Amino acid sequence: MSKPNYGDIARHAGVGTATVERVLNGRGGVRPGLVEKVLLAARALNYPRKLPEAHRGLLRIEVLLVRPETTFYQRLSKAFERIAATLDPLVVVQRSFAEEMKPDEIARRIASTDVARAGLILAVPTGPAIGAAVESVSARGVPVVHVVTRASDRAGEFVGIDNHAAGRTAALYISRMAPRTGPVVAICHPIYQVHRDRIRGFSDYFRDNPSGSSFEWLGFGRDEGRVSADRLWSALEMYPDLAGLYNAGGANSALIEVLRRHPRGRDVFFVGHELTENTRAALRDGTMDVVLDQAPEAQARRALDLILHRTGLTDIAPDKAPIRFITITKEGL
Repeated sequence: MSKPNYGDIARHAGVGTATVERVLNGRGGVRPGLVEKVLLAARALNYPRKLPEAHRGLLRIEVLLVRPETTFYQRLSKAFERIAATLDPLVVVQRSFAEEMKPDEIARRIASTDVARAGLILAVPTGPAIGAAVESVSARGVPVVHVVTRASDRAGEFVGIDNHAAGRTAALYISRMAPRTGPVVAICHPIYQVHRDRIRGFSDYFRDNPSGSSFEWLGFGRDEGRVSADRLWSALEMYPDLAGLYNAGGANSALIEVLRRHPRGRDVFFVGHELTENTRAALRDGTMDVVLDQAPEAQARRALDLILHRTGLTDIAPDKAPIRFITITKEGL
């Protein structure tokens, strides 16, 4: 294929060739929105020259998250805010939240062309409409990075922990450290691929390492406090000799309260995710035994580094290995 020219870039960006010439030669006089369109088109077509340094500050990176009420996503959002403050002050990192259970609305916001983007970072659930929107954005040449969980398997890079390994690790701790053997249960939010991966790893470990304890039951808590609490209470009633609990997602606070209130709650070896004030307190008082923290700050840093690298603002290629999750017990606080 021949090298792209001004005309190719103009058609891709939906502007005139004169606008392309002014932008790529740093001559100014072009509205910021059009500058962004031209630069994104040039990158999408692999225009074979270094793009103007003068336009670095016009890059807008959009971050779309869900569940602003949860501690984890608050940590993740705050991490993006802190890291953005260390970047070139003209690089805009715009954070916003969408409703988790409205996939069509999430898809519409992903596919929006109202504002030109230098990159898109997503921490949203998967689904047909959402996946199609991600693919359409990627096809336009916009770099897409998925954080925590994948919204599409076909487009975009993924930043997160090895969730299958996290599930296996949770199972190992319960199998080796629980004070008694018996039935083991887990709770998750099934709309997230990462939760399914964790549960698969958890189940695989017990299958591969048969012992006195066994994985007997899976409850769908939807990361909602009341639902998760009901699921756990039912499990405690269903299994009088319950030995272990693994929470693959959120709503730890509700589960902690159930274990504190139930007469047999303190007998259950509890492994969950994310170090918060509530899980820290539960580790200290023995209600919780192990926390697997997936370091949202490290995920935010890696995601922004990937976008900056793809847009040519840094020559250093970020590490592609999974983010290391951190194991925390009472003794490690």
